[in-house]
This record gives sequence, structure tokens and C-alpha cells, in this order.
Amino acid sequence: MIVILYIAALIFAIAVLVLCVSLAMTLGSVKTTLNNVAKTMEGIEGQMKGITSETTSLLEKTNVLAEDIQHKSQQLNSLVGAVKGFGDSVSGLNSSVQSVTSSIQNNVGRNSDQIANVVQWGSALVGIRNKVKAKK
Repeated sequence: MIVILYIAALIFAIAVLVLCVSLAMTLGSVKTTLNNVAKTMEGIEGQMKGITSETTSLLEKTNVLAEDIQHKSQQLNSLVGAVKGFGDSVSGLNSSVQSVTSSIQNNVGRNSDQIANVVQWGSALVGIRNKVKAKK
């Protein structure tokens, strides 16, 4: 019976040894995997630094561009104001011309009889002058 106990202890020792070897191999694989992950993370960290510097540069350029657009927008606003003033001036001139035209039409309508008399007298005088010239 003691022999069976020794055999059982030997099998148990072999099983523990196999378990320890398997555990050591597994831990070695895990160590290799973790080393690879660490190297990958270092590479990613380097890439992130590059991305960060590029992003910072892009933000600075975007800020400069936004300031330039704002400045040009203000200049455009002053130009639009000047064009509006010019349009108002043209509108005022148009109103003045319409007023003068209307006044002339009213005066012509009121004085049409006098204008007709002046035209008749002018025609008569031209006719008399032509007859006097023809006689000379």
C-alpha cells in the first residue's frame, strides 16, 4: 500500500511539474505578447506626437485664415455701404430728373397755346425773311 502512495505522490509531482512547465511557457508567451504591445504603443505614441504637432500647425493656420476672412469681410461691408450710398445718389438724381420732367410737361401743357402762337409767328417771320431775300 505504501508503494501505491509513492506512485501517487510521484504522479502528483509529475503533474505539478507539467503544470509549472505549461504555466512557464504560457507566461513566456504572454511576456512576448506584452513586449510587442509595448512596442506598438511606443510607435503609436510617436505617431500621436506627429499628429498633435500637425494639428497644432493646422489650427494656427486656420486662425490666421479666419482673421484674414474677418478683415476682408469688414472691407467688403464698407464697399457694400459705398455702393448703397451710390445707389441712393442715383435714386435721388432719378427722382430729380422725374420732377423736372414732370414740371416741364406741366408748363408745356399750360403754355401750349402760347407755344403754338410762337411757332406760327416764327414760321411767318421765316417766310417773310425768305420773301425779302428772294426779292433782293
